[in-house]
Amino acid sequence: MPMRIRMAMHGHTHRKIFHIVAVNSTLRRDAKPTELLGVYDPHAVEGRGARTVRWSVGRIQHWLDVGAQPSKSVAKLLELGGILKPGNPYTPKTGIPKHPLVPINKAASGSSSKSSTKS
Repeated sequence: MPMRIRMAMHGHTHRKIFHIVAVNSTLRRDAKPTELLGVYDPHAVEGRGARTVRWSVGRIQHWLDVGAQPSKSVAKLLELGGILKPGNPYTPKTGIPKHPLVPINKAASGSSSKSSTKS
């Protein structure tokens, strides 16, 4: 049974919170999770100015040990929280992009403009 650690959205409009859950990856998006692992509130609480995350480190580590794959956003959050080490196999590598941007030299493009000649 392929398990996934991902976020499930809850809360009111414009005041969403996310539950970090372990769920079977073959089930639909709104499926009942196997286990609730934590709660992430991305909104800063007045007076604190920081986002809050409450999670069970032991249970998250258990699911990672049995082969559950975290989603990209959960992997980033776990890395920020110190549960996963930087450079772990779950976070995507930020290296050379597939299609790098090539800068356009404006001086070269200006000389190739049409020149008007009077006859």
